[in-house]
Amino acid sequence: MNNSSTYDLIVIGSGILGTFHALHAVRLGKKVLLTEKDQYPVSATVRNFGQVVTSGMSSDWLPYAIRTAELYKEIQQEFDISVRNNGSVYLASDPEELQLAHELKERMDTFGYQAELLSAKDCLTKWPALNNEYCKGGIFFPQELSVEPDKLIYRLIKYAVTKYSQLTYKPATAIIDCEVIGDHVEVTTSSKQKFTADKVIVCNGGEYKLLFADHFKNSGIILCKLQMMRTVPMPEVQLEGNILTGLSIRRYESFQECPSFAKLTTPEHYAELKKWGVHILFKKAVDGSIIIGDSHEYADVNHSDDLSFDVNGHINELMLKEAQNIVGFDVSKIASTWAGVYPQHNSKHVVEMDIESRIHIRTAIGGKGMTCSGGYAEASIQGIYN
Repeated sequence: MNNSSTYDLIVIGSGILGTFHALHAVRLGKKVLLTEKDQYPVSATVRNFGQVVTSGMSSDWLPYAIRTAELYKEIQQEFDISVRNNGSVYLASDPEELQLAHELKERMDTFGYQAELLSAKDCLTKWPALNNEYCKGGIFFPQELSVEPDKLIYRLIKYAVTKYSQLTYKPATAIIDCEVIGDHVEVTTSSKQKFTADKVIVCNGGEYKLLFADHFKNSGIILCKLQMMRTVPMPEVQLEGNILTGLSIRRYESFQECPSFAKLTTPEHYAELKKWGVHILFKKAVDGSIIIGDSHEYADVNHSDDLSFDVNGHINELMLKEAQNIVGFDVSKIASTWAGVYPQHNSKHVVEMDIESRIHIRTAIGGKGMTCSGGYAEASIQGIYN
């Protein structure tokens, strides 16, 4: 580990987006400092499902998602970062959702991305925990991955600092100032330490009070709060992989690009679920517990504190009721519940702001962070270093 205070690049924020920026820069031969304001990453990167659903991305972001999955698999060969290749399935509950699944299959065929259409019987054979009445068929992506969100980022950072001596990691290091001085950038920590670099990349997730608050004020960024639950371990429940449902078909970008999406109607029983942005996902963890969620509540960047960390019991009840329509095991055996918050922008896939030629903000990747950060950060670093 390098203890000098001068670097080629400083990356502020060690969530998935910042860590991949640091990793790609060090692979280019740069001497990199990666900082984290908390003792370890605690925000969106660890408060999610850990589903790497390449198939859900819009066509312009599909290449980033495909590349990210390649990177995960490459790194997993060297170091266990918790990657599992269990596939993803989207389950259709009515003819409209099934039609979209068929149209997505045609689109994925044009991209050369492997997909399989499944009958209701196929789905019930492969995932016996599903309810017969719910499932009308599905689309399966056998090559897709899942990761453990409570493990991935910590292991990825450990892999990177162990493998690359040019990478220094400083957690519990809040950067409170960042300015260009002459031909370099100087950053100052809350304990008055100073570090300098040729360039700085700010991957600050949902933190908008410490650096460049005036830029974020008018950025159009909004914060999205999700609620999730985890059951007690149920190793006997056969529900492997990323299980996405009819509500996911109605929400994900890849389906929105299908011809029939514009004609989609909302059945009455989905009305309140839609109000809270609910789409039901299931993900079986390594210990056999099952993560169930999620919901979406929004606030703009200037009112982020309105999204409290309280968990809304009514939303959880709505989710559990719909989840019980989809699966046959008892979903009420909940061991824990939590909320996560991630930043996004309604008209941009990611927010890119260049404060000066040496200070680059890359944030608000939305719900695509786990699926696209590796590929996007690689392109971002290449763009910054040109």
